[in-house]
Amino acid sequence: MQLRLDQLSSHLSRGCRALYVVHGDEPLLQQEAADAIRAAARQQGCAERDVFTVSGAHFDWSSVWGAAQSMGLFATGRLIEIRIPQGRPGKEGAQMLERYAQALPDSVVTLISLPRLDNTALKSSWFEALQSAGVSLRLDPVDRANLPAWIAQRLAQHGLRVRDGDEGRQALAFFAQRVEGNLLAAHQEVLKLSLLHPPGELSLEDIQTAVLDVARFDARQWLEALWVGDVRRCLRILAGLQSEGESAVALHWVLSEDLRCAHQVRCAVDAGKPMPLALSQARVWGPRQRAMEQAALRCSARQLAQLLRAARQCDGVIKGLGRTDWPAEPFDALQRLVMSLLQITRRVPAQ
Repeated sequence: MQLRLDQLSSHLSRGCRALYVVHGDEPLLQQEAADAIRAAARQQGCAERDVFTVSGAHFDWSSVWGAAQSMGLFATGRLIEIRIPQGRPGKEGAQMLERYAQALPDSVVTLISLPRLDNTALKSSWFEALQSAGVSLRLDPVDRANLPAWIAQRLAQHGLRVRDGDEGRQALAFFAQRVEGNLLAAHQEVLKLSLLHPPGELSLEDIQTAVLDVARFDARQWLEALWVGDVRRCLRILAGLQSEGESAVALHWVLSEDLRCAHQVRCAVDAGKPMPLALSQARVWGPRQRAMEQAALRCSARQLAQLLRAARQCDGVIKGLGRTDWPAEPFDALQRLVMSLLQITRRVPAQ
């Protein structure tokens, strides 16, 4: 059984199932989902709790079995948490989890926590066994487009709301810009506003005064902004990555990979292949498909080939091979390459 996070509260109000599998990379959502399951398990009589963290290939899985089979003197039930930070239980662990799912212990609620899983793990026999036997909760990050609504919902939980109209939209957009990629910080800023202001309406000035700039970015967000032609956000993320100590070499590599992939997809589409087939042949799957489709629609094959040549020149600069026609500093050179691409992606999609 699969659940969305917004369905969890209603589900738990009807009682706990014997098994929950929570997977995702957002720490705040992981924590809140696990806390809700723990609270419901306690209400159901699970007064004892055992926590196991699977680290390395030599984890003793028999200890999990032992805890599941033993009952305390006074408790009517037990909560067992199995945390697998690497997302891979190993061969022995996979076999054990399949057996465990087939014979769930009585009076025990089991909570298994995993990071974001790739398609291989999601289709593995051990994960499918767990999902079939219990409840699977996938925690996807809140993307930039949905972040203002998420913030408004969190404010409403504390009796706060932004003003109607343009000012309210600007306030939420400002808030989202400041906390993008850092939901835990967003949660903390909402709590701070609830302490500073009584329930009621917040002005744009209230939010601008209180909310710090705690945005955190990654290369995926940067490339997403780049391919849709969002100049301001793309350059802001690049500056943020630089200030956080991200390597120019690493950023250039992921951009070059996207350029090569986009060129392959565009050439395939130009040759008459449908977009889904072109993406599949280029080995593009999951969330990356949207970015590569945008790239292929906005850039011609000739433009992408020119960008690939520029990327090779930029690579030399970043690795210390100076060129008189390029900036000497790695991030300055990377920004020049980015600006060349943005000049294309901001235009009408290539035909």
